Amino acid sequence: MKAKLNSLLAVSLLLMLSSVLFAANTPSYKVTDHFIVGGDGGWDYLTYDADEARLFITRGTHVMVLNAATGKALGDIPDTLGVHGVALATDLGVGAISNGKAGTVTLFDLKSLKKTGEVKVGSKPDAIIYDPFSHHVFVFNGDSHDTTVIDPAKAAVVATIALNGAPEFAATDLRGHVFVNLEDKSEVVEIDATKNAVRAHWPLKGCEDPSGLAFDAKNNRIFSVCSNQVMTVLDAVSGKLVTTVPIGKRPDAAAFDQETKLVFSSNGDGTMTVVHQDSADKYTVVQTVSTAIGARTLALDPKSHKIYLVTAKFGATPAPTAEQPRPRPAMIPDSCEVMVVGKK
Repeated sequence: MKAKLNSLLAVSLLLMLSSVLFAANTPSYKVTDHFIVGGDGGWDYLTYDADEARLFITRGTHVMVLNAATGKALGDIPDTLGVHGVALATDLGVGAISNGKAGTVTLFDLKSLKKTGEVKVGSKPDAIIYDPFSHHVFVFNGDSHDTTVIDPAKAAVVATIALNGAPEFAATDLRGHVFVNLEDKSEVVEIDATKNAVRAHWPLKGCEDPSGLAFDAKNNRIFSVCSNQVMTVLDAVSGKLVTTVPIGKRPDAAAFDQETKLVFSSNGDGTMTVVHQDSADKYTVVQTVSTAIGARTLALDPKSHKIYLVTAKFGATPAPTAEQPRPRPAMIPDSCEVMVVGKK
């Protein structure tokens, strides 16, 4: 009996020591800086340019380009009606912008930020990514429920792929596969980037209205954030659900830091959930960072491990009307700002 007790005591001490070491090695985050960017119009996706340390912010009819370290404006890309996202083909020196209301993609030079072309795509283009494996841009069209594949070097449409659902965020595994959430179906679609064809539809059990999506290339894990305050973890090989993790309210974006093994969910309730990848199949919420109401989208700098979010100050919410049963509060002019979240 004494030997068994000693054994149990040793195991307990080992578990306690592991917990202490885990806590000590897990970074803790807080808001470290604010950049007032001002201007009118809302915002959607943020894109971080790791090569040039720039931040691209979509602002309704134009794209702001900032120095990520100082917040200084470096340029502005105009005439992007209903802009949602920016994709960077750094190996080609080309950027691509999805214009939701125009139904087009604007191509621009990454050095000069000048427009070099425009491509007609599907209805209400939203999420947009560049896949370095195929050297193609994939733009996901919310209303036509498809994705337009573009060769950015030629400014030409390569293919249109039916998705049978409303796409949201997307990611690439850098090995010839692209993954996208279908918000209305609670599914992840896998696309073969070499054949430009759908390979699979995988259900996201326990997930409502998936939006943000991030990818772990080492372990083949897909992270989808859902409106019912959970993050799902999916096996990108089998399509099976690994687990779910609690997050904040109104999430809209996710990011995975391969070096720190942390997954981030930016939530519109004024929080950012930080989840640690203990192993490929085990995940632990390690922190809930206070941000600001409306800070729903994010961009990650994989070198400094900083996270960038955008929000603004808002006035009172108007009374509901027949035309606007769910009115939104008006943004206070020139109050738009970038929030920088870094290690304590």
